[in-house]
This record gives sequence, structure tokens and C-alpha cells, in this order.
Amino acid sequence: MDMLAQLLDRVRLGGTLLFHFELGHPWHLELPARPYALFHYISRGSATLAFEQRQEMQLAEGDLVVITRGEPHVFYSDRRAKPLRIIDIDRASSRFGVIRHGSRAKPHATMICGNFTISRPLFGNVLELLPPVLLLKPTTDGGWLEAILRRMVSESALERPGQHVALSRLTEVLFVEVLRSWISSLSPGQGGWLGAISDPHIGPALKLIHESPERPWTLSGLGRRVGLGRSAFSARFTKLVGQSVQRYVIERRMAEAAFLLETSDEPIARIASRVGYETPAAFSKLFHRHSGESPGRYRAARRADGSHAQLDGSEMQVSD
Repeated sequence: MDMLAQLLDRVRLGGTLLFHFELGHPWHLELPARPYALFHYISRGSATLAFEQRQEMQLAEGDLVVITRGEPHVFYSDRRAKPLRIIDIDRASSRFGVIRHGSRAKPHATMICGNFTISRPLFGNVLELLPPVLLLKPTTDGGWLEAILRRMVSESALERPGQHVALSRLTEVLFVEVLRSWISSLSPGQGGWLGAISDPHIGPALKLIHESPERPWTLSGLGRRVGLGRSAFSARFTKLVGQSVQRYVIERRMAEAAFLLETSDEPIARIASRVGYETPAAFSKLFHRHSGESPGRYRAARRADGSHAQLDGSEMQVSD
């Protein structure tokens, strides 16, 4: 089982390209808080990225930065310049356009921006596993990044059938590559669950839990399967994953149950059994504790949500 692929498939990852800036020094952009992750790619030149409560970051050509929690931030070449405020980046024209800001001289910097969205944020939100700000520097094998973003720009330039779907799929591929690059950059013990996948002992244990969440896993049993004693396995698991084995098993079961409630018509009693609970009552009580809703209400609410169109991120307004 590819646990990362399963997670990304089940959380309904989406997103799109939002805009392309051409920036002449001096320039200054302000972006508000958003309920999704934003990514920015410096395709030419350089920029300074700043937050309210965080140190400034210097970005160079080829850098990709992901604001995983969507917190407010600014970009600038000169912070004293009058800011261009992005009033509502969820609303705009049906055509992608270039926004020119700063001096009228030849652009000193160009930046492509977009978003990543998760439509199942309650269970398995992979964005919560990432740091608030993720900076990826260009590498010798990073041609995928420029290729994907160039394709996103060309796809957005003209209205064609299937444009929204094409941009959404390109964004999904981009996000997978971002995750791969970040995971490969981690040192042992970093990255929580995502980093623990690569650990020679904890990775196989996670795979066992994901493949069969309904089994009555114990510290001793899992430890034997991966070649560690009970105490050593428990300590290593908690250190790398960030929570105990027992807690992780419960969360994995709840995530699986949520997925089945949303995507199948199986009776709740059957779902309870499939995730390791002998009675629907025991399962329902625990599910309510985790989600704040009974299994039946959760299923009804998510089915209703699925009937509404998802945010396409294709609209934007700007204001001086």
C-alpha cells in the first residue's frame, strides 16, 4: 500500500492557478488570510516574503513557497512602496490575466500564485502535517516544477473545454511533487507522520495499521512484526509520529470510517465492524467524540456538501 497516495486520494485534494504578477521595482503586495494553502513561485527576479509574527524570508528566482495555513502575508521589493491589496482572491473574471504592478519599466520580477484546497479537512488533512511555511529551493532535478507551472500558465491563458479540470489536475500533480521534495529533504526524526513513513521500523508498522485498521493491534504485536521490543517500539513510534500507537490506531479507524460513510451506502453496523468495533453503539460513541457528529449525521451532512459546487479559485479582485 502507498500510504501517501491513499491519503491524497481520500482527502480530495484540489486547487488551481490564481494569477500571474509582473512586478517593476518598487512594488509591494498584500494578501489576506485564506481558508486554504497558497503557493507562490518566483519565476524571475527576487522578492521578500513577510508575515505579521514571523521573520522575513528572502526568495530568489526558482523558489517555490507554500503558505500551508493560508495566513496573511506580504511580498515586496521595497516595503515603503504603496501596497497593492488583493481584496478577494476567490472572485474574478473567467479569464486568467497578468497583473502588472510597480514601475512601468521592464518587470524586475514575475511571480505565479495559486492555491491548494482540501475538501475533507476533518480527517487526514495532509496540510496539517506540513510546516506553516514550506520553502523549496530549485535543484538540479527540479525541472518538473517549472514545467508544471508553465503548463498551468498556458492552460489558463485561453478558455477551452475542460479548463477547470485540467488546472485542478495540474495542481494535484504539483502538490504531490512538493510533498515528495519536502519528504526527501527531511532528516531522521523530522516531519511527523510523513517523515516516519521512511523509517525502517515505524514505516512498516504504519503500513500494517493502514492496511488493516480493524485488527486489535498491540504494542507487543506490532513491535514483533517490525523487529523491535515493546518499549523501544512504543518510544520510537511516539517520537517520530507525534502520538502513541493506540491513539494513532483510533484516528486511523475514524478516518477509514469517515471515508466509508461518505463514499458507500454500507450500513453503519457494517462500517463499525470493518473498522474494528463489535457494536455500532461503541463505534458511534467514539466517532461522535472525534467528529462532533453521529455517523448518520456525518454521512448526511457530507452527502449534502457534495451536491454543491466546489470553490474553483478562478476569481480575483485587486485594489489600490
